[in-house]
Amino acid sequence: MATVAGTPHGPVRVNAVLDAPLSRWLWLVKWILVIPHYVVLFFLWIAFIVVSVIAFFSILFTERYPRPLFDFNLGVLRWTWRVGYYSYGALATDRYPPFSLGEQPDYPARLDVVYPEQLSRGLVLVKWWLLAIPHYIVIGFFLGGYHLGWWDGGLVAVLSVIAAVIMAFTETYPRDLFELIVGLNRWVLRVAAYAALMTDTYPPFRLDMGGTEPSAGKSLS
Repeated sequence: MATVAGTPHGPVRVNAVLDAPLSRWLWLVKWILVIPHYVVLFFLWIAFIVVSVIAFFSILFTERYPRPLFDFNLGVLRWTWRVGYYSYGALATDRYPPFSLGEQPDYPARLDVVYPEQLSRGLVLVKWWLLAIPHYIVIGFFLGGYHLGWWDGGLVAVLSVIAAVIMAFTETYPRDLFELIVGLNRWVLRVAAYAALMTDTYPPFRLDMGGTEPSAGKSLS
């Protein structure tokens, strides 16, 4: 895997802590509780796309991703990850996610992307629509989508609900499922950062499982 100064395991760092105890039944209504977040995130993701387009031209002409734009898009990814972790992207915490673009060190789901001092003009032309296509196919299976009138929740949502059902009857969130679910989310977030032009480091085709990055987590090559 490519290395970045100060981050020997890659520029995108996804970490999570499994909260305990968790409510046995709160997961049944979290889809209602996160509606305010979904409304805000809808507009934030529109802004994310606009910012990414502006960053595209900035990188093309200056080889730099303007730091304020980078911090905004990182904030959107962080917000999205926290909401997903609370809701059906993991169901691994009952702590309501904050309405914030900033870093939240005390929240159990954390994301960081190392700011790149320089980015390739050539890669910016092809990575989001061409080079990332193999990853899109893989994470499409993880996330699901809208097909023929049905919303397919994808593998991540299915595994999260299975974990919640098991927890409802055993009062324990299965540790192996937690590590797998976080690994799947980690893959998605790495691809999101790459496709958003925030790094030139190509995401590995590897499932790094566990709440911490590969240095301390499990990997499935």
